[in-house]
Amino acid sequence: MSVGLAIAFIFCLIFARLFYVQIVWGKELVYKATDQWNREIPVIAARGVISDRNGEILAGNKTTYSVFLRPNAIENDEYASTVLGGLFSVDPAEILKKIRAGKVSEVTVARQVSKESIEKLVSYDIAGVYYSRDNTRQYTYNDALCQVLGFTSNDGLGLSGIEKFYNNMLSGTNGEICYSTDIVGVETENSVVIYSEAKAGDEIRLTIDIDIQLSVEEAMRSVYQSSNAKSVSCIVLDPQNFDILALSNYPSYNLNEVPRDDKDTLNALSRNSVVCDIYEPGSTFKVVTAAADIEEYLRGNSGAFSNTHIFNGSRTRTVDGTKIKCWSDHSNGKHSNQTLADALNNSCNPCFTDIALSLGKQTFYDYLTSFGFGNVTGLDFNGEALGMLVPQSLVRDCDLARIGFGQTVAVTGIQLACATAAAVNGGKYYTPHLLKSVVMVDGKTEEYRPVVKYNPISEKASSMLASMLEGVVKEGSGKKAYIEGYKVGGKTGTAQKYEDGHIASGKYVSSFVGFFPADKPQYLALIIVNEPEGTYYGSAVAAPVAKDIFEDIIRIKNLQPCE
Repeated sequence: MSVGLAIAFIFCLIFARLFYVQIVWGKELVYKATDQWNREIPVIAARGVISDRNGEILAGNKTTYSVFLRPNAIENDEYASTVLGGLFSVDPAEILKKIRAGKVSEVTVARQVSKESIEKLVSYDIAGVYYSRDNTRQYTYNDALCQVLGFTSNDGLGLSGIEKFYNNMLSGTNGEICYSTDIVGVETENSVVIYSEAKAGDEIRLTIDIDIQLSVEEAMRSVYQSSNAKSVSCIVLDPQNFDILALSNYPSYNLNEVPRDDKDTLNALSRNSVVCDIYEPGSTFKVVTAAADIEEYLRGNSGAFSNTHIFNGSRTRTVDGTKIKCWSDHSNGKHSNQTLADALNNSCNPCFTDIALSLGKQTFYDYLTSFGFGNVTGLDFNGEALGMLVPQSLVRDCDLARIGFGQTVAVTGIQLACATAAAVNGGKYYTPHLLKSVVMVDGKTEEYRPVVKYNPISEKASSMLASMLEGVVKEGSGKKAYIEGYKVGGKTGTAQKYEDGHIASGKYVSSFVGFFPADKPQYLALIIVNEPEGTYYGSAVAAPVAKDIFEDIIRIKNLQPCE
């Protein structure tokens, strides 16, 4: 009886195993068996192009080829190694070693090979050597937009910038050419070839205007050389929807000659400073403080100052035992009996200290938050920095006083540009963006729709502020950005740099944020000059650059003077 049970049990085990192999595991085994008798040559999908807002191609493709071999199908390994090494500048000994190792069914010999090289390869007719089309990324304007567009790996994978952020859309889907072989990988005489077509990636159309971008690039090169600065940056955006029209950091590098072998240099030059780096903004931040004051006054807050209020002309304030000084010694009399408009013209620190302290920590921080500080803007780009804002619970009055005129706070360029745009465009803070639309392979287009993120101030307050900032350019510190016949507004900034917690002697960040037309802004530019030598005031170094860029935009867009 026990013997019968044992036999039955063994039979059940065998039956269960057969059932598992044939039914459960069957499909996988069939696939593996079929795969041993088939070989595939990849057909690389064309990567989607990147273009500007008008369809001008910024990043496209050059057709190249990949070459590979199947060790089991090579008839004369020494001959094949010698020919391939000579054609593609590869060590023949390394190729021979890989052929004889026998560990893999396929060896990649070279990528991104020219058509001419492939024609030479074909003439040798080497058994076991194959090639397929791939793509080499080609950037139309070399170094222009290099930190924005980013670059790809040799395999076509986006590694930085837009190439990385929108990699899934740009990549497409690879195809393949499949054919049958014998057990050692040699194509059979009656092999049936099956072709699976590759699907190209989608086109990414950016908000960038390449004509404005090239103007900005030239302006950055010029100020970099004339000021002998450590670096310079600029962002131009449309205040009505936060489309980024141009973005440049200098020094830069050629996207068609990426320094892949020098990682430190590549990391430094490919970093998008406007988005990823923070700095103390100095007096350009006074735009935000002024906006908060005007809005609170219109709301009836007794702690806010009216437009006709006369600020104390003292050069020094003492807060929490800390002396806070104005950049000017007030000897010229300009800083006496000032209204808010005068304080903006003269960039007088004590006036903005008064505003911040009078509004109080809670109210002032509410505005800082609604203007986007202490958080990312939401730009469609990797690595955006948060900025640095002292936690509200830890802010002392002396900190609040300094934040009022742009110290004890650190921002990114994109944060400040967006905050200023919201302050002068009617009070709407949009999510900034680089994507304008996606043009899919089937021809359909998906447009990006601007999204209002905050409403920090009212339209009336915004209009009043814009008018004051127009005065800064007409008769204040921003005079070198003035353009006859065009309503330009703006604010200068000059901030000392800190190293290891201490003021770095002789090191400054000079900046200017400007916009036009002042009564309905269509273009806003922020220029940042990092550590200029000699003259370092934003009014002298950065404001003239904005003027040059604005004049180019007027010419490019054929804009007529204001009536």
